[in-house]
This record gives sequence, C-alpha cells and structure tokens, in this order.
Amino acid sequence: MENWNSANHDLFYGKDGDLTGSHKESQEVSMLALHLLQSALVHVNTLLLQDVLSEEKWQKRLTDADRRALSPLFWTHVNPYLDVLCGWPLDGS
Repeated sequence: MENWNSANHDLFYGKDGDLTGSHKESQEVSMLALHLLQSALVHVNTLLLQDVLSEEKWQKRLTDADRRALSPLFWTHVNPYLDVLCGWPLDGS
C-alpha cells in the first residue's frame, strides 16, 4: 500500500502532490480525477495480469501462495509522461 501512495504522489504531481486552492469544489474535482486515474490503472493492470496468467507456462509455475500474493496495485510500467509500457498494440486488436 505504501508503494501505491508513492504512485499517487508521482501521478498527482501538482504542488508536490498536495491538493491546493481555496475552493473545496476544485479540490474535490482534483481528488475525483486522481481516483479515476487510479481505477483506470488498476483495470489495465488487471487486464495485464489476466493476459499473462492465461499462458500455460505461468499456470504451471505459480503456486497457490503466488496467486494469493498477486495484486493489481503496481505502477512500475507507467512513467509520469503518460506512456504505458505494456506491449499491447495501439489499434486495440
């Protein structure tokens, strides 16, 4: 979870990751945008994990303990400039 918090700091980079502004509404919109980005990233990570785990070599290699330890809360494949390194074709196929 601490790793995910550091991801929040890098993803929400304005003013050192702090919510700024005197208007509650603008802070709320910023927080909602961050939550939307987090949800989208978890969804992409889940799809990546499903893609990898569908391969037979990984099904045989992973133990039950390995499967329990899997989590979509990772972000090492994302850089702050919005490039995602996942190897998927850009045309959606």
